[in-house]
Amino acid sequence: MDVLSALKTNLLSVVMGVLVVLLLWKSRSKSLYALLPPGPRPLPLVGNLLEFRLKESYKYYMEVSRKYGSVATIWLSTSPVVIISGHHALKETMIGLGEEFSGRFSYPLLMKSTLGYGVLSTSGHRWREMRKFSIMTLKNFGMGRKSIEQNVQDEAKNLVKMIKKREGVVFKPADLLANSVANIICSIVFGRRFEFEDPQFQLLLQTLNSFFNILNSPLGQIYNIFPRLVSLLPGKHHEMFRNLEKAREFCRREAKARINNVEDPSCPRDLIEAFVLKMEEEKDKPDTEYNFENLVSVIWNMFSAGTETTSSTIRQAFLVMMKHPDVQERVQKEIDEIIGQERFPSIEDRQNLPYTDAVLHEIQRSMDLAPISLPHKMMCDTEYNGYVIPEGTVVFPLISSVLADPELWKNPNCFDPENFLDENGRFKKNDAFVVFGMGKRACLGEALARLEYFLFFTFLLQRFTFKATVPPEELDITPINCSFGRQPRNYECYAFSRT
Repeated sequence: MDVLSALKTNLLSVVMGVLVVLLLWKSRSKSLYALLPPGPRPLPLVGNLLEFRLKESYKYYMEVSRKYGSVATIWLSTSPVVIISGHHALKETMIGLGEEFSGRFSYPLLMKSTLGYGVLSTSGHRWREMRKFSIMTLKNFGMGRKSIEQNVQDEAKNLVKMIKKREGVVFKPADLLANSVANIICSIVFGRRFEFEDPQFQLLLQTLNSFFNILNSPLGQIYNIFPRLVSLLPGKHHEMFRNLEKAREFCRREAKARINNVEDPSCPRDLIEAFVLKMEEEKDKPDTEYNFENLVSVIWNMFSAGTETTSSTIRQAFLVMMKHPDVQERVQKEIDEIIGQERFPSIEDRQNLPYTDAVLHEIQRSMDLAPISLPHKMMCDTEYNGYVIPEGTVVFPLISSVLADPELWKNPNCFDPENFLDENGRFKKNDAFVVFGMGKRACLGEALARLEYFLFFTFLLQRFTFKATVPPEELDITPINCSFGRQPRNYECYAFSRT
């Protein structure tokens, strides 16, 4: 009888607890609904999670925006998320109210990889300091033994040699491209390139690949909403976290090796040495952000962000060229006329290659690699468009809404370089080209990414013609929709020498 009474008491306590949670959530929802923009009605505890597809969530955000307007609210579990869509609204918020919208919502997966340090997943003073340092380092890298452009050219030449060995046979370009692009950021961060077979280099690349695979999977999206629960469940994320710790340990060893061991303080060789010098400069400041943990996370931030998106974009570029052999031929013709076959391309050639430049921009626009960019977070209560978005609210800038807007592009729903050409065939800029984000949180490595993208693309098309293993009409170039963004399809191809 005592046992039965205890069970009844415990059951009653659980029921009462659930009721209290539901009542508090309902009360909280009502107060926030009075302030937040409109959106679909959420269910208790799960919010709107049952309404959208985990593999292509950005499509759900587009549907919500079309129905409720350029500023709308959805609920992920018990947390509101404000979706900003359309070029006008994004400019007003990300740029016009840039400071208010400058926070970074830290996905639990991102927090796990950075421990709250570095530039990618931080906000406020720490983010400003780490971003300023990272941008300055990229700008000033020419003070080392090589300029960034020279590093890219050297790596592109090496890539040409690697592909030459595979001429006429089927091969997968993904790893070669990822290795080459990763070596560019390694030359900046570590002051050296790695041989492709180097086990430490492959550890970094494999960790990065597994991290993005989890991040882009339904498992990753569920982890970001219910991290404690998913942490208790079996799955591939546990192996990824173990590899991530190994990669961070490599970054720690590289950082420790430079402390008190900078060869020439007047001429740092790489990002690590530049950071170590700042640590020494600010060692007596109790609130300095130039500390060891921030250094380790900045190393990983730069490596991961500087490798994945650029290599994916280049991989998509050659897939598009195989789908449109007429475009590939026209690009090659323009390269031959301006650069020729003997001289290697330089960044100065871009202004004289309008069609090539248009093709590169159109590949990025049509690919739409990051449909919602990285989520922002409100730094303070902010009024916009008649609504109030409370401090701490997560904000999704819906980049897709701009890149696919029929009022901003000639042909938004298909690959068409004419989107970036005027009536005289000259390259035409478009303010709606926002693939690198907008405002204070725009990609800090944009200049480097554009340099790499142009040089790798022109180097390879100057030397090779790429052909698919199937007829062009059978080739699917539509990127794969993932939870976090979009990824190019895996493919095999042929490369035939032009020289």
